[in-house]
Amino acid sequence: MTKHFFVALFLVLHNVIQLQAQNRPRTDVPKIKITGIIVEKSNKQPLEYATITFFNTGNSKIIGGGITNAKGEFEVMIVPGNYIAKAEFISFKPLEIKAKDYQNNQFLGMIPLEEDAVQLKQVEVRAEKSTVDIKLDKKVYNVGQDLMVKGGTVSDVLDNIPSVSVDADGNILLRGNDNVKILIDGRPSNAINITEALKQISADAIDKVEIITNPSARYDAEGSGGIINILLKKGKNQGINGTLVLSAGSPENSAISGSFNIKGEESNIFGSIGYRKNDSPGNTKINQENFDTTHNLINYIEERRKNNRRSEGMNANFGVELYTSKKSSWTNSMSLRNNKGSNPETVTYDIYPATGSFLKNQRFNDVRSKSQNAEYATNFTQRFAKDGHKFSVDASFSINHDDDVSGIYGTTILPVQSFVSSEKTSNKQRQNRNMIQSDYVLPLGKDSQFEAGFKGDYSKMLTEFRVDEDLIGNGQFTPNTNYTNTLDYRENVTAAYTQFGSKIKKFSYLLGLRYEYSKIVIDQYTTQDFNIKKYDNWFPSIFLNYEISQGNTISISYSKRINRPRGRFINPFSSYSSNLNIFQGNPDIDPTLIDAYDVSYLKKWGNKITLSASAYTNIRHDAFQFVRFESGRFIDGNPVIINTPFNLTTSQNTGFEFTVNYSPVKWWRLNTNFNFFNTQTSGSFSYKKADNTVETIDFDNSAGTWFARLGSKMNLPYKVDFQLNATYDAAQKTAQGSSKAVGALNLAWSRDIFKDKATLALNINDVFNSRKRINEVQLLNVNSYSEMQWRQRQITLSLTFRFNKQKTDREKQPKRENGDGGGDDFPG
Repeated sequence: MTKHFFVALFLVLHNVIQLQAQNRPRTDVPKIKITGIIVEKSNKQPLEYATITFFNTGNSKIIGGGITNAKGEFEVMIVPGNYIAKAEFISFKPLEIKAKDYQNNQFLGMIPLEEDAVQLKQVEVRAEKSTVDIKLDKKVYNVGQDLMVKGGTVSDVLDNIPSVSVDADGNILLRGNDNVKILIDGRPSNAINITEALKQISADAIDKVEIITNPSARYDAEGSGGIINILLKKGKNQGINGTLVLSAGSPENSAISGSFNIKGEESNIFGSIGYRKNDSPGNTKINQENFDTTHNLINYIEERRKNNRRSEGMNANFGVELYTSKKSSWTNSMSLRNNKGSNPETVTYDIYPATGSFLKNQRFNDVRSKSQNAEYATNFTQRFAKDGHKFSVDASFSINHDDDVSGIYGTTILPVQSFVSSEKTSNKQRQNRNMIQSDYVLPLGKDSQFEAGFKGDYSKMLTEFRVDEDLIGNGQFTPNTNYTNTLDYRENVTAAYTQFGSKIKKFSYLLGLRYEYSKIVIDQYTTQDFNIKKYDNWFPSIFLNYEISQGNTISISYSKRINRPRGRFINPFSSYSSNLNIFQGNPDIDPTLIDAYDVSYLKKWGNKITLSASAYTNIRHDAFQFVRFESGRFIDGNPVIINTPFNLTTSQNTGFEFTVNYSPVKWWRLNTNFNFFNTQTSGSFSYKKADNTVETIDFDNSAGTWFARLGSKMNLPYKVDFQLNATYDAAQKTAQGSSKAVGALNLAWSRDIFKDKATLALNINDVFNSRKRINEVQLLNVNSYSEMQWRQRQITLSLTFRFNKQKTDREKQPKRENGDGGGDDFPG
């Protein structure tokens, strides 16, 4: 788009706002209401954010105007008189409605705008989708042309979205909380390890990401931190079109992915497929001091781990949407994921005793993994005569197989090289997950809406973890019963919800209530420990919204949430990379219930500045907390430290967050996200020491920390784009120590080539190789300092080809809601 067009657009919007204020009509004259719908001329689809302006025929002054909603509708209040009206929208030819005498309320009908071929040609290269759309109960981020994710994965996309961060372990956090529910197309992922699964999905396959920090009753109550819903591209453009992305990097990060859609009047065939091979070198450093009961130093241990996570996998998604009638559609899709990997890890222990000789031990872990996943999903949607009135049914059926095997070899290097032990571990996991849900939406009047729905989510996971040992080096392995078990975990959740929303002038509200019945079965066959947990809960939600003025809104919300322990949280036998520092789950841990409160404010200053701010409080009952303690076992005189979750009495997070998008000039966009929160914990943990005495750890603690992100994107000459993202995680105190501050910087460049049919991009992730998890822990008889780096600096070069699709094609489709689990957005 030309510079002149941007300047003209800014002036039009500016003048509309200013002149409306300057030319207010007399208040003693009754106003009339003028309504209508602005649509595309070619397909009669509504245009959101189109403008309608009324001019005085005598002096051409603006006397009123408005902006269309998502349905293309506008409503303007004016004093009676003779006026000219003009309808406008970016990249469309303005349409002038000739002078007319308006004396009574009138409906102008459908106003068709025709695409401007000249403007479209100018817009193709430099324009982008908007980055954020603020709705009553969520924020929607369009991935657009984010340079940081070119050639990357879903994890890279999430790490560039405000309020979301990916920590040094690869875990996804929302407002600093890792208890986040991850959805893909509105459904829970079928992956056993969601963190690893997201690294296998190409960033190019993502259409947009919904961030729901305080979900309404429409959504699952699972996830104390909120919900992240990743919506994959299904293809919406008419005809045959698609994209192809090639990438390569160092350390190895090679990938090829493509997406396509073939759309006609009666169907839309869509799909994406990607292959990825990558190395992720990492390292861990642990310095540990061990003391006796009188706090005399026993020894000092330096533990070092070097590993390289290698992964090779394919991810594919194919589907077809059938338009069975003008009011109904049926979508079927199949997702497949196949991945294999390895993680060779070398662990060395340098042991410096207070008395005696220096010892150097080494363990080599040769880990091999294989994962296979398949999911079938179907959605049927029936719409009725009234706009927004619909009924939908969704179902999905998935299977997931994860196998991890490793050989662990231990030796003493100094003072004399000798055999210590050989071990073999095997972790086989099998998960089946079936889900069915239905939703009904009924508009009541113009600005009210009723919803109701049902959902059944039933899953079963069988985990067989085994450790075999050869302690004398004769090749004969026997089971180590301390770390061997078969766990059968079954989770059945049945839910129903209803909610009602209405808009009264500038005030809108959404009230909801959800009921969930949970039946959890945890059977440990080896230890003959069988448990069944049944509980039902009511989850109310309240959302209040007031539009102070156009682009100036305040919202208040409350919801009750739940966080159910699963996976590694409950499995006491799931890892064995270090025999001195061991993580194990807790099968007796109970779910956490959360009361979430949020006050949000949104303010827009024209097209230059957008501010979104929130103050929030999450009160968690029976909150999960990790504790490190001495197990009472010793290896070569060194204590074995256990890291495990347990239930605190309460935990409360109170914070403040703001996001600012600022465009000082047309070619430069800045965005920043800042989140400060304070965590208060209350509770204690007791355990039995090696001498059979009971030790109690006090977890009453209050600590604050903050997180900040700064992003900058510039459109430079010669079609070059530059992007910078900087993040900083401040230090935080914990009940058993502290975590240290960590900063990181990412850079990216891109240039359009081949007549804008392709884009070449270069990005550098973690420029200074500084992203690490750094902790200090103080136990009664142990002091520990650790640094963990999940992935080292990575450089990636990617090339994106577009077929029959421009860089910024605005996808057009009939006004149909996909079965993405998002439901209908409530007006206001």
